[in-house]
Amino acid sequence: MTFATKKAAERWLTLKEAEIVQGEWFDPDAGSVHFAEYAEQWVEERDLAPRSADLYRSLLRLHLNPTFGDILVKDIKESHVRAWRSSRRKSKVGKSTVAKAYRLLRAVMNTAVRDKLIRENPCQLEGAGQEESEERPALSVAEVYKLADAVPPRYRALVLLAAFGSLRWGEAVGLRRRFLDLDARTVTVREVAYELGGVRFGPPKSKASRRTVQLPGLIADDLRAHLDAFANPGPDGLVFVGERGNPLRRANFSQYWQRARASTGLPGVRFHDLRHAGNTFAAEAGASLRELMTRMGHSSTRAALIYLHARDDRARELADSLGERAARELAASTEFEDRPDEDPGETDEDGPGSPTSDGSGGPGR
Repeated sequence: MTFATKKAAERWLTLKEAEIVQGEWFDPDAGSVHFAEYAEQWVEERDLAPRSADLYRSLLRLHLNPTFGDILVKDIKESHVRAWRSSRRKSKVGKSTVAKAYRLLRAVMNTAVRDKLIRENPCQLEGAGQEESEERPALSVAEVYKLADAVPPRYRALVLLAAFGSLRWGEAVGLRRRFLDLDARTVTVREVAYELGGVRFGPPKSKASRRTVQLPGLIADDLRAHLDAFANPGPDGLVFVGERGNPLRRANFSQYWQRARASTGLPGVRFHDLRHAGNTFAAEAGASLRELMTRMGHSSTRAALIYLHARDDRARELADSLGERAARELAASTEFEDRPDEDPGETDEDGPGSPTSDGSGGPGR
């Protein structure tokens, strides 16, 4: 760079020397790396579960790289981020997806700050990373069983276990016989199925997801019948498989699920809503927040609270119970106030029964 005057050049030099002494100097060429290259390196350097890595690369490929991929990291400004988010939200991209992409962009740029490629993160949009997912329907027990009855018999137990075991799709599809103990009525999550091209198996995405869930006896007979009729043999055999014994895939199951939704009058219900329903049932049965977090495989209360839904009939039941309790307490209070005053001579205060009295009623000294 050049300067109009020697004085301006000396002033610039003084500032740069001060930055060097204070350890705040940035190499102006340090951020001269394309965002797409740096973001891919960011993903590679992290120990991510296969599903998370696939999600991040998908967000980069579809939503971030088309705008930022060919821009140098040092040249990305807050105005660029604001314009990108605005265009995404105006398009047909879901709000939840935009929030995920923004959080990924922010995380990559945070690392760039720590690597001293840039001075500050350009992702400073308040609330941009918050997901605005719509409230999911809270299924009743009867509706869960309607869906279980509507799918082919091979998948009936899958629907029931997803609901009453609070399992995610990948946890249910990746379940092996040795992790389903029907005598103890437990299901243990140690392996998860991921669809990355084909179906792959790996550990759960977090430590909290590795858990053992107690199952109600209500579904035990259905699970036993399923193991006898449909599951692969051996302790390592998959519990839920397709008609040819291959690992179950969403695309193969979705046709049956869509028909079941249509026939039961529940067209908007997703498979994941079964998990929501099971968590609601557990909460209504009296499970504490910590018990729900363990059952669901969540490490934060915020994540667990997402799954707590109040059904209208349950809310009415709670209101009625509250009213009945208040009525009993009010009645007891009114009864006490309506009692006639007791005869003062019958009280113990300074009477024959008083320990300080000389009467025969006292203990004497």
